[in-house]
Amino acid sequence: MKLAALISGGKDSAFAMYKALQEGHDITDLITIKSKNPNSYMYHTPNIHLTELFSKLSGIPLLIEESTGEKEYELGDLERALSKVDVEGVVLGAIESEYQASRVERVCNQMGLEVYAPLWHQDPEVLLREMIKYLNILITHVAAFGLNESWLGRKMDEKTIEDLKILNQRYGVHIGGEGGEYETLVTDAPFFSKKIELVTTKKKWYGDHGTLEILETRLIGK
Repeated sequence: MKLAALISGGKDSAFAMYKALQEGHDITDLITIKSKNPNSYMYHTPNIHLTELFSKLSGIPLLIEESTGEKEYELGDLERALSKVDVEGVVLGAIESEYQASRVERVCNQMGLEVYAPLWHQDPEVLLREMIKYLNILITHVAAFGLNESWLGRKMDEKTIEDLKILNQRYGVHIGGEGGEYETLVTDAPFFSKKIELVTTKKKWYGDHGTLEILETRLIGK
């Protein structure tokens, strides 16, 4: 199919995009919904500006749609964005979020578009182990008991997955971060022409949650 990929810069949207390309779909457009609400119900917000690099490194044009981040009105922002591209379907990186998936599906159904969601209801641990084989993933935001400031900037690897499993057993932290426990940034993927290197970052900690603010990056060869 000819698809538009909803991207945030994080692991789930990047891996869904990778899966779509592997299965022979044609991703002609990238779409980022840029919410003014940091606590958006629908959309990832930390370091969202870096999706511009996804476009540059993948060679796929990016459409950025502004959103006020108001609950339910966010669907209109998505519909407005999709009306600007000529595609047959939408790539979605949701794993378990019924709230997000059902609303994207509703918009797509109204517009006659297919939803391609290759990660939907997959085992999150299996997914993470597959992701780290193909993507370089950094944790850029945490907001759950057991995830402290030291997790900001941490690379997703086998040790990180094991530590997340422990936090899942102790505190119920979702291994894949589907409850908003953490957010990520992908700095390398098979469809990137170069890698993203973080040059200047700043940790912002607010007592029980925090963000790694990415201020400067550079591109390096693979």
